[in-house]
This record gives sequence, structure tokens and C-alpha cells, in this order.
Amino acid sequence: MDYIPGPELVFKYFPDLNSTQKDQFQTLGALYNYWNQQINVISRKDMDRFYLNHVLHSLSIAKTQAFTGVDRVLDAGTGGGFPGIPLAILFPDVHFHLIDSIGKKIKIVRAVVHQLKLANTDCEQIRAERINDKYHYVMSRAVARLNKFIPWVKSNLTPGGQIICLKGGDLKEEIREVAVKIEVFQVSEFFPEPFFETKKVLRIDPAVKTQN
Repeated sequence: MDYIPGPELVFKYFPDLNSTQKDQFQTLGALYNYWNQQINVISRKDMDRFYLNHVLHSLSIAKTQAFTGVDRVLDAGTGGGFPGIPLAILFPDVHFHLIDSIGKKIKIVRAVVHQLKLANTDCEQIRAERINDKYHYVMSRAVARLNKFIPWVKSNLTPGGQIICLKGGDLKEEIREVAVKIEVFQVSEFFPEPFFETKKVLRIDPAVKTQN
């Protein structure tokens, strides 16, 4: 039988977690197992690799950006709560706002946030285009092509704010389409598991234009 990674995978790469954070990460798998049976937002195949495919993947952002207590972060199109919930556990002093247009997904996110007692996290069923607040960072996980996503959210950034996206595959053409400053980080440099071979973190500064 294949090894199914659990929360120890998170502890391996983030050894400085306190006891509350460890408890929250340990509880996360059981919560999603329960809620996903009520409202299916994660495929059964992915649930078998929950800590690898969803939790650790979300936390790869933390290997490229250390959020601070003054930061406000918008997770636009959070789906079942990724990358927002794992990052909210990791950065308890940072304010996270998790949004999605699909009500059943936000229902799960709200329940998980409540049960984990994540006081730094707000959840809302709303489209990013209707958000009037400003954030230091807007992040997403494979929500849309960059030439669509950046225009959706750039008005939600504070001056100097950045967009952080989790994406996979060959992104050369997609990056050329937007002509803004983008740093590309290979997730495999942080986590050597085969799942991450094609995964990338993009850090985007939409105010800095580049030439294609």
C-alpha cells in the first residue's frame, strides 16, 4: 500500500510551529474528510493526498514570502480554502480574507475556520471584482489565466502591493501575455516530492511593466 502523507509532512518542512499550529494542522485533515463528505469540493483521489496536494502546496507560498503582522491578504477564488487556510494557520498575526463566488465552497471554508478558531480569517461569498478593500497581497491557486486574473484584482492592491499565484506547467506564453514584472519560483526547490516537479509560485508586481 502506498504511503499516504499526513501532517508530519508539514512538520518536516516547517519545524518551528508552536503547539497550537501543530494541533490545527493535525485537525485539518479530519475536518476536510468530514466536510468533503457533506459537500464535495475535493476529489476523493486528492483527499488521499490531502496534506501533499493541498496543504503543503499552499504553504509553498510561505517559502517565497514571509508575511508580517501588518499585512492584509486576499485569497481570491479560495475554493475549499486553499491556499488561505494553511497560510492563516502558519501566519496567525496576519489578516486573511478568503472569498469565492460559490456558496457551497464558502460554507466549508467558514466551518473549517470556525472549528480551527482562526481569529485572523474572514470568509465571504463574493466575486473579487466587487471587493472594495485594499490588500498588500492578493493570492490565488490556479483560478484563471494571468491576463484575466490580474485585471480582476489589481485594483484591490495597496500601492506597491503584489499578486502571488500558484500555477503549474509551462507558463512562458501566459507570462508573455501580461507584460508585467513576474518572479517565478520552482516549488521543487523547496519540496522535492514528485508532485511538485511542475509547480510554481509566481510573484507579480502589476505596477511594473516589462517588454515582451
